[in-house]
Amino acid sequence: MDYQKLPKIELHLHLDCSLSYKVVQQLDPAITFEEYQQSFIAPPRCTDLADYITRAVKGFELMQTKEQLRLVTLDLFDQLKADNVIYAEIRFAPLLHIAKGLTPTEVVQAVNEAVAEGIQRTGVQAGIILCTLRHYYEEQSMETVELVKQFKGTHVVAFDIAGDEAGFPIDSHVQAFQFAIENSIPCTAHAGEAKGPESVWETLQHFHPSRIGHGVRSAEDEKLLDFLKNKNIHLEVCPTSNIQTNIYETIGQHAADKIYRHGVSMSINTDARTVTPTTLSREYSILEETFNWNKEHYLKCSMEAVTHCFAGNQLKEELRSKIRTAYELL
Repeated sequence: MDYQKLPKIELHLHLDCSLSYKVVQQLDPAITFEEYQQSFIAPPRCTDLADYITRAVKGFELMQTKEQLRLVTLDLFDQLKADNVIYAEIRFAPLLHIAKGLTPTEVVQAVNEAVAEGIQRTGVQAGIILCTLRHYYEEQSMETVELVKQFKGTHVVAFDIAGDEAGFPIDSHVQAFQFAIENSIPCTAHAGEAKGPESVWETLQHFHPSRIGHGVRSAEDEKLLDFLKNKNIHLEVCPTSNIQTNIYETIGQHAADKIYRHGVSMSINTDARTVTPTTLSREYSILEETFNWNKEHYLKCSMEAVTHCFAGNQLKEELRSKIRTAYELL
């Protein structure tokens, strides 16, 4: 089936991990295609998540001015449009983009304005999720979540924690998530990727997010799957990325099908469109080939994604309508 024709929702997508070669050439014409492949794209299998993350460095190094941030954001909108994504939540860590003198506020403002421009240009709707990182100090996490509050009412919609889950404990970030709860800031959190179900339990207990980024290792604990289902916690599943980060040896071992059959709310996502060189259309095809998924699976996942996205109710209804209409025409 040609999944490119289907309207899609993408909830887990890193801005600094999705630079096309076209935009890299605009930002630094000296970078050859061979260098791009080696430095920006992770191999089919990395040692672990920490190894995978090193491929993001070249991306954010090229995103240190307002115009660079604008160009990268607009480039991603072009990629989303080509993949028939009708709504995306784009995440990034503002504090990674201050090396050349921008303030964190200026960074978020630049991306916020670029997202508005991208929506206008392409018709793809989008929100922005601001990330703290596992290795950050408490002050940096607080600075990031306060930016979410500062930009409330713009395209900034939520707070997240990303980075090397296995290498750093949660302690430095509890206060930031408490701040988010107190200020009614929606939250997602990376967990159950580099570590097992105990990481998901810990994240749920201390951060109280409504969504989990990845969360696939929850499948190793039936009680956790039951908890996620009963509490309607949504998992942002990124199949190919999980193979690259060495969670599973093959896609056939991936937990996506088990999580779906258990009735846990989930969506399919790319994670990154360069570090993981993929599209949602490709991810859909992979799951069809591996688990015999069909349009019913993708309709269910898409509707769950809309329900759990951080958009307003009116936009959610518009998205549901577009998805229903497209699937009925198949």
